[in-house]
Amino acid sequence: MHSIQLTVAYDPRMKRPLQIQADWDPEASVWVATSEDVPGLATEAETLEALEAKLKVLVPELLEANGHLPDGPELSMEVLARRVSSTSIHLR
Repeated sequence: MHSIQLTVAYDPRMKRPLQIQADWDPEASVWVATSEDVPGLATEAETLEALEAKLKVLVPELLEANGHLPDGPELSMEVLARRVSSTSIHLR
């Protein structure tokens, strides 16, 4: 059986926003951001607002370092936040 691994990086010619996943880490009480569109992205912050501020700095730096910085004055990011929680079931 063969294993195939694909690496997908952001293509600056694409017009869609960069997809960034933000997952809540309940043990550390932080939001953790990663992205297949931004190679090397792994950062965290206590709030989504603080995470977005970090992403505005880190994402262009990482894209430039990887040779994927798009032409033009700006780039678009879509942050998809996911937080899983549980609750007790009270049966009568």
